[in-house]
Amino acid sequence: MFGWEYPPHVYGGLATANFGIAEGLHAQGDMDIMLCLPHPFGDEDRTAAKLIAMNAVPIVWRDIKREQIEERVGNIISADDYYRYRDHIYADLTHIGTNELGCVEFAGGYPENLIEEINNYSAIAGVVARTEDFDIIHAHDWLTYPAGIHAKQISGRKLCIHVHATDFDRSRGNVNPTVYGIEKDGMDHADCIMCVSELTRQTVINHYHQDPRKVFTVHNAVYPLQQEIQDIPRVNHKGKEKIVTFLGRITMQKGPEYFVEAAHLVLKHTRNVRFCMAGSGDMMNQMIQLVAEKGIADRFHFPGFMRGKEVYQCLKASDVYVMPSVSEPFGISPLEAMQCGTPTIISKQSGCAEILTNCFKIDYWDIHAMADAIYAICNNDSLFNYLQVEGKREVDQITWEKVGRWIRELYNRTLS
Repeated sequence: MFGWEYPPHVYGGLATANFGIAEGLHAQGDMDIMLCLPHPFGDEDRTAAKLIAMNAVPIVWRDIKREQIEERVGNIISADDYYRYRDHIYADLTHIGTNELGCVEFAGGYPENLIEEINNYSAIAGVVARTEDFDIIHAHDWLTYPAGIHAKQISGRKLCIHVHATDFDRSRGNVNPTVYGIEKDGMDHADCIMCVSELTRQTVINHYHQDPRKVFTVHNAVYPLQQEIQDIPRVNHKGKEKIVTFLGRITMQKGPEYFVEAAHLVLKHTRNVRFCMAGSGDMMNQMIQLVAEKGIADRFHFPGFMRGKEVYQCLKASDVYVMPSVSEPFGISPLEAMQCGTPTIISKQSGCAEILTNCFKIDYWDIHAMADAIYAICNNDSLFNYLQVEGKREVDQITWEKVGRWIRELYNRTLS
């Protein structure tokens, strides 16, 4: 399995999904998962998968003593594994910049030289594919498609790719040709394409011209809240100011301006509400400016990027969660909000809208419907209580173990 990010080092929803899928497959009881990551830190949970640190796999032969390996990268790879991989270097890759171990350094996350890192990761995949014994390849999102293709060409094994998003989602149709080319190439070489929603499946079929018979919908899920998260108390704002939250990347895809416009409409009718826009992104300054122009800065908060426990503290302190995404392949955050007992409003243009019932669904551009829904939840205790109880009951049934069973079935179909 090829991934790009993994908890606790979370840069976006991909880490959460990758962890959930690994857990769901591990729960089947008879699957061994080797998960390749460009830059693991050594503190990742290794229960579900054996992690392969691509930044510790040599691609240029070096005469290195065991003590050096253990001192430099002993927290992410064993010396025996280093030597195993070194024995399977297959070509002169000295044109790729390497360190004294003959390994490639990765920044972690999404640096400016991302395309270069994707290509380097793909070259390392060749060494891993020659070394390890495996039945099937599973590549997550466009960043790892070239690695998946390379591993398939070397091993002759079948390739499954997992489409968590396409560039059509990220760019509102203003597609980056380089990214589109990588995505299309991955899909053309794949034996099975898993999409996080029917919405994404249709994009893959219609915009990437893929055979519908090899494209399947695999909805995401949530894993049960850890005890320390369950123990975070919900904040009761009854009779006090209500909190309405947007939590995610503040980018064009997520529709933050519609959230601000809806907030402006709500605040024309009541001042007893505060709005929280948590996250970071290239539209953050623009949103701060828009809030100021609307004259609602005294009701708005921008706490910045949140991770881990902070996310759940924010959700449990909120009376309403809003995800007004313009194009959301799936969207795990509404499920997490509902787990926390927070009534949720989502756009109809999101994949999770296909499986959720106990929430409000509105068109992302319909700021009047969004404002009505926010106002109704904040001012109707019965509605709030109903969505809180039924929403949590609903998402508690949406588990990664069920997702793992379906992916396993798709593996079997692909192999046969």
